[in-house]
Amino acid sequence: MAENDPSRRDVLLAMAGALLLDGSLNAQPAADSLCFASAIEMSRLIRAKKLSAREALAAHLKQIELVNPKVNAIVTLVPEMAAEAAAKADEMQAHNETLGPLHGLPAAHKDLMETRGIRTTFGSLLYKDHIPTEDNIVVDRMRRAGAIIIGKTNTPEFGAGSQTFNKVFGATHNPYDLTKTCGGSSGGAAVSLACGLAPVVSGSDTGGSLRNPAAFCNVVGFRPSIGRVPNPKATFAWSTLSTSGCLGRSVADLAFVLSTIAGPDPRAPLSISEPGEHFARPLDRSFKGVRVAWFKDLGGVPFDPRVRTVVDGHRKTFESLGCIVEQTEPDFADAEISFRVLRAWNSANAYGAQLKDHPDAFKDTLKGEIEEGLRLMGTDLARAETAHGRLWRRFQAFLEKYEYFVLPTTQLPPFDVTTPYPAEIAGVKFTNYIDWMKSCWYISATGNPAASVPGGFTPEALPVGVQIVGRDKADFSVLQMAHAFEQATGFGKKRPVIA
Repeated sequence: MAENDPSRRDVLLAMAGALLLDGSLNAQPAADSLCFASAIEMSRLIRAKKLSAREALAAHLKQIELVNPKVNAIVTLVPEMAAEAAAKADEMQAHNETLGPLHGLPAAHKDLMETRGIRTTFGSLLYKDHIPTEDNIVVDRMRRAGAIIIGKTNTPEFGAGSQTFNKVFGATHNPYDLTKTCGGSSGGAAVSLACGLAPVVSGSDTGGSLRNPAAFCNVVGFRPSIGRVPNPKATFAWSTLSTSGCLGRSVADLAFVLSTIAGPDPRAPLSISEPGEHFARPLDRSFKGVRVAWFKDLGGVPFDPRVRTVVDGHRKTFESLGCIVEQTEPDFADAEISFRVLRAWNSANAYGAQLKDHPDAFKDTLKGEIEEGLRLMGTDLARAETAHGRLWRRFQAFLEKYEYFVLPTTQLPPFDVTTPYPAEIAGVKFTNYIDWMKSCWYISATGNPAASVPGGFTPEALPVGVQIVGRDKADFSVLQMAHAFEQATGFGKKRPVIA
């Protein structure tokens, strides 16, 4: 179809009319509305030749030009490289070549993920001019699936902390309130989705980095099971703390993208053998009689009353889906022992030598964590691994009775963007920069798959996420429940006014 074909214009104009962002907002121009189309719908239009890869790219570059200066989500932009890739994608389609699932879709990658020929800083001044020669496996798989890389999204220094700021690019702002943080460490990725800057984004999660920014930005984040998205270059090949993944404006979009990056890799010992295509199946299912465990307080973890009110209000949502909901939770005391020690050990192994050579190049919180890891002894690691095993067995036994465990994604709403980390919640004071994110890293320590889904807003109109945790390696089941919750509530349809 020619680019000036009236029927093509009709498609874009129809999308402008259909994609009203929110009842209180005005309709957006056609290109603007295209940027908020689902990745699935955008892919369908491209495959049907009603939208070209170049048109999709142009719309998103325009949106980036208009909105990104306000939020600072995309920190490295490669429009010329993207234009060349989009032109090639359209040429492939013109010659009826086989197309990947993400063919022609603009994609932005977290600045922790190495991208061949594109600057990757890890949010550190030590790497401010670093240009990798190889792609991270997630980047490579998305490229092979046909995605067009438009740039890199902001992240904290080396991804440490759930607040996205660094000395290279500064802070990324929450699009629902520019004075607030977007969370992290996949903060730039979440904001890019929320603002229509890209339909496909990558991310990663150790202590909540896919879930926390999703909750703060009213999008969907999913921490997959370890090995679902394998890491063939992991230094600690058997570690279960960190995993790569993606976010989406909807659960269906996220599952669609996950289907292209999940799948086995013989170079990763914890790689799960199931093919990624598994996630492209329909998400609908019945939840009649399904048992759901509802959180209490995670053993004394403080929660902001505004978050607790929103999340507790959704018990009736799960019951309306047919679920049997009971307030109960396992003991997470072993997460306190295992996660802290293993995280510090990981940080020391990754950055200890660089800290020695460049002691002033690290922010204080990360520096302290590295130094803590360097002081660890074998007995400390043995105690942590023992606790880790106990926690895993206890949590899996708990989920033999319940198919899901539901709790808040975050312990408080988005906070001031100039605050490195919250010093207290509900009167409980913190001394460590990860203490305010226990609701996420307690789950990370179990290794189980978990999704954050938009759950509503505080009285100040700040987003709140509901976290749904599933059984061991039951990733698709978690996405099914997240999809059902999303369809029943619809909060994810609300877009920030700034976009």
